[in-house]
Amino acid sequence: MAVYTEVPDGDLEAFVARYAIGPVVSCKGIAEGVENSNFLLHTGSASYILTLYEKRVKREDLPFFLGLMEHLAARGIACPTPIRDREGNALGELCERPAAIVSFLDGMWPRRPTARHCQLLGTALAEMHLAGAGFPMQRPNDLAVAGWRRLFEACRARAHEVMPGLAEELAADLGELEARWPQGLPTGTIHADLFPDNVFFLGDRLSGIIDFYFACTDFYAYDLAVCINAWCFETDGSFNTTKARMMLAAYAKTRPVPPAEYAALPLLARGSALRFLLTRLYDRLNHPPGAFVKPKDPIEYVRKLRFHRAVKSAGAYGLDS
Repeated sequence: MAVYTEVPDGDLEAFVARYAIGPVVSCKGIAEGVENSNFLLHTGSASYILTLYEKRVKREDLPFFLGLMEHLAARGIACPTPIRDREGNALGELCERPAAIVSFLDGMWPRRPTARHCQLLGTALAEMHLAGAGFPMQRPNDLAVAGWRRLFEACRARAHEVMPGLAEELAADLGELEARWPQGLPTGTIHADLFPDNVFFLGDRLSGIIDFYFACTDFYAYDLAVCINAWCFETDGSFNTTKARMMLAAYAKTRPVPPAEYAALPLLARGSALRFLLTRLYDRLNHPPGAFVKPKDPIEYVRKLRFHRAVKSAGAYGLDS
């Protein structure tokens, strides 16, 4: 399970006592998630999520993440709201880890996303981009094109262990993406990791967006590219044009998309596929023995990268060319 730090009962009770949310009734580790230690916390008043931030999350980034969630929640976006302690702090420390308590959201993430899920996601993503436009803080995207070379070089020598010839293939893609990466597209606060397990639904309603710990300042269209990769491919690797078309149309109905963003979409989708391929490849090659979390398959994103490499225009995603 994705709990890297065990919390003794006494330490937990002392930490929660700093908040006006009542005493601890129960606290259970959450198996999903790979970056932090997460717990479902029940107190005398309600249910919450307790997160201990592990080494891969920089302490100095936490005010951005927590501030963004507060900003979005205050503007009607269904996302976790940080709970402040009696002294007004959203961030504390537990078991020598930075820690925070956020509100609990009802719903389930879709194991097999449908076209309707994609449509609802498109609307919610556009609403989130518009709501985040006034957020005063900025954070560079550490996993944008400028950071991919470092990841690639850390994996190059052993990439063949995952797939023969992979290093050579990735080197060619990386060089082209570095040379051709778009400039000057509309920019703002994006989620940057909006996979199905970060979006909750209740029936025919999107009930929440979670896990803002890759959020950053980057192209809005890059967020769309991440979602195309995460939501619009089937389990057999085929691309579902209907899902992409419904997602993009719903998004554009709420936030009109300039032609330059559509024109850049194939390159952004290709870059997004390379980003997740590289992080998965790094995790696969550096997976510690006995770790609870199983690394995700990088080969899934090799197939997606190859698909986008062959795309000539946004028409491949169900848009008018």
